[in-house]
Amino acid sequence: MNSTDIATYLIQNPDFFEEHAELLSAVKLTSPVMGRTISLQERQMEVVREKYRALELRLSELMRIAEENHDISQKFQAWTRALLLARNDVDLPFVLTQGLQDIFQLPHATLRLWNVAPEFSHTWFAAPASEDAILFAKGLTTPFCGPNQDFEAASWIETSAPVQSIAMLPLRLSPTSPAFGLLVLGSPDPARYTKNMATDFLVNIADTSSAALTCLIDI
Repeated sequence: MNSTDIATYLIQNPDFFEEHAELLSAVKLTSPVMGRTISLQERQMEVVREKYRALELRLSELMRIAEENHDISQKFQAWTRALLLARNDVDLPFVLTQGLQDIFQLPHATLRLWNVAPEFSHTWFAAPASEDAILFAKGLTTPFCGPNQDFEAASWIETSAPVQSIAMLPLRLSPTSPAFGLLVLGSPDPARYTKNMATDFLVNIADTSSAALTCLIDI
């Protein structure tokens, strides 16, 4: 009988050590934790403690994520409330972008809309965007995040510091309709917006922004 046969036998007979409890203290193992020979019972306790520590770390991580999600949810609620409190339609773009900066502590936020209603054609958010920028926005199915590669949208941000990373969120009436604008988030930190970052939250921001701003569009 070799070690494999013994292991197979013990697996097939889980009550073996209950029937032969005296063997628990006789079997000796080397502890990777204590660095000395210990009994099977002591080794079992080590395994249980290791599993417990792993569960504690996992629980701590889940609690941290839950707290972060709660914080984001509270900020999103405050930002949405500010949009609902906007007195005039023409104030919405400023309230929206300023709210993102103040509530979410974002370095820069701006936007451009095209096909705006005639009464809003003189506003800052209706400033001309090139055909390339409009085509780029219409081609986005999800927010773009990554380094600023001399994007035209980065030039819409009024700042003296270079925009190193950027997030561009297409604004549209529905998932299948063409974009009517672009919400732009910029940062001097090259690691703030990266191509590998999750965009679920940005999608929600784009969706809420689109719903708020449709009143400015000449549909």
